[in-house]
Amino acid sequence: MTQATVDRIEEDVAVLVVDGRQLTRALHTLPPGVREGDVVDLETGTVDAKATEALRDEVRAARERAMRGKKPPTGGDFDL
Repeated sequence: MTQATVDRIEEDVAVLVVDGRQLTRALHTLPPGVREGDVVDLETGTVDAKATEALRDEVRAARERAMRGKKPPTGGDFDL
């Protein structure tokens, strides 16, 4: 099974990540309603809901780890 993650959608083109490489596909060739962050099974042309949710959980956990111990900026000035 070949899976791709929808990295971004630019007008009528989807930028996919497959095995660490980016490729583009016409948006109309992907499942209707596909969105950024979805995992698509390229063989069946469907969104893999389980893999998508697992990826979202992984990203959520990584964000939480990155923010642990950091205080949100106060006021209007902060360093990026």
